[in-house]
Amino acid sequence: MVILWTMLWATLAALGVGVGVLVLVRRRGQLRSARPVVDDDAIRRILDTGELSVDEDEPLNLDAIEAEEDRFWSETWDEPDDEWSPR
Repeated sequence: MVILWTMLWATLAALGVGVGVLVLVRRRGQLRSARPVVDDDAIRRILDTGELSVDEDEPLNLDAIEAEEDRFWSETWDEPDDEWSPR
């Protein structure tokens, strides 16, 4: 019986280590892809113009977001039916 418990805990430990390695590999991949790439051409552009623009998502349009939020909250909502009652 001790051998079975030992095998069970060894299997669970191996699964835990495997999951940890997979999570670490995925995080490294996500972090690597999230960083902007600054290569020699980018450094030359920085030295020539004094700035660097990278291809990232466009910034949020806060005015459009606020207008949509105002429209959402100004909608009328259906009132609940009075006939329904929990039993």
